[in-house]
Amino acid sequence: MINTLKTLCLLSGVSGNEDEVRDYIIEQSNKYTDEVSTDVMGNVTVFKKGARRSAKKLLICAHMDEVGVIVTGITDDGYLKFAMVGAVDKRVVIGKTVLLGKERVIGLIGCKAIHLFGLKEREKVLDTDDMYIDIGAASKQEAQELVSLGDAGTFDDEITEFGDGFIKAKAIDDRLGCAVLLELIKSDLPVDCTFVFTVQEEVGLRGAITAAFRTAPDIALIIEGTTAADLPSVAESKKVCKIRGGVVIPFMDGATIYDKQLRNTVVAIADNNGIQHQTKNIVAGGTDAAAYQRSRAGVRTVGIAAPVRNLHSQSCVLKISVMEDMFRLAGLFLKEMAEV
Repeated sequence: MINTLKTLCLLSGVSGNEDEVRDYIIEQSNKYTDEVSTDVMGNVTVFKKGARRSAKKLLICAHMDEVGVIVTGITDDGYLKFAMVGAVDKRVVIGKTVLLGKERVIGLIGCKAIHLFGLKEREKVLDTDDMYIDIGAASKQEAQELVSLGDAGTFDDEITEFGDGFIKAKAIDDRLGCAVLLELIKSDLPVDCTFVFTVQEEVGLRGAITAAFRTAPDIALIIEGTTAADLPSVAESKKVCKIRGGVVIPFMDGATIYDKQLRNTVVAIADNNGIQHQTKNIVAGGTDAAAYQRSRAGVRTVGIAAPVRNLHSQSCVLKISVMEDMFRLAGLFLKEMAEV
């Protein structure tokens, strides 16, 4: 599964431009089932038969897209102006490399040199209006031969395993969820299940809104990455969750109050099988769960997540064993639902 995660994280899939990720997921899924389809939005739906059919239609979801940048203008001297796609921390992008468009044109995000800033300017977080992307072009015409307005850019950063079982990469949110779903699709399932890989989650759950209506599940399990703020500078009450604390089983976030009975079931499964788990101590953020829960006449929804440091950056950090526990927990959840 770790190799699948690495492959997924290397692919470019900024919101609205998930083609590379989608093609890989379709290719892998077709090896294990012939019921793979896409919709107008670009979501991938995979159905796989299990040992038995559940009385309820079960669905597991993860999103394919990642945060990044989009080209909005080109200056006369060949620099690119851009906007963020998704919630990217502007404080950490200066000096970072992006790969733009299908040709993966190399660009460097920059701003004026620090010694040209006044004292008051240094206290402010720069807006994207004060930044540029340098692609090495000498003129607007030269830049236009390489990129076009609307080209998306993904952060370029190497994948590194380090420390006590950690991995650093871009797009771990939510390629870790995609890796878990693919591993489940490869396995012998205890019950029939629909798997959905959604688009455009980072810009408003847009893929999940349509996927929820198309698939019409009774029960949805959402697999995600979530903020691990367990850093020395953060007060204990603000740490959200901890990267060594195990799988996150949230009771609520900024968009969803999860089904209490289903959440209690997931917690009990974890406890009974020695799977370390925690919850979030801050109600914030949102996932595709909100789209599923509110679709049609409502869908019973539960979520599990992996704590990720530096979320929405080019250097996300995940503890690999937590992803493995998520796969195990999701499989045990399906087994439990087979008996319902």
